[in-house]
Amino acid sequence: MRGSGRIGRGALGDPAGDRIERGTAAPRTTWDTVLVWFMRVTALLWLAKGVHAWATILDLVPGPRSFEAEPVGRQAVIVYLAVIDLTAAVGLWLTSAWGGVIWLLAATSALTLATLTPQLLPTPLPVVIVQASIVAVYFVLSWFAAREGR
Repeated sequence: MRGSGRIGRGALGDPAGDRIERGTAAPRTTWDTVLVWFMRVTALLWLAKGVHAWATILDLVPGPRSFEAEPVGRQAVIVYLAVIDLTAAVGLWLTSAWGGVIWLLAATSALTLATLTPQLLPTPLPVVIVQASIVAVYFVLSWFAAREGR
């Protein structure tokens, strides 16, 4: 019917047709929500870790030697962890895929250095165990979230 003056559904005059929004998103799953909270809490921990590394570089942390007096290898490890820990914390807080990857790189780097070269990164055994446990929990929660999403 031409010229009847009737406006069809989704046309400009229809309030439902004027909305610019996506369809209703699928509700978040339980494991997905747990994973997001886990990533946010881990981000706060890694933020603290990165700030501590920067405090070490700026000699704000009391220690036996200043940062400049440390061996070059140890200085390089501290600077590397200072940068990558803060980058990982931001990525984890945003719950982005790259954040998880950077965080896993940071965590496994720290664990590897603490285990294989303790003279460069002297880390107490309980801290190593806690970091390894956090990585394991991340993998378990990611697996549950992916499995539930299917």
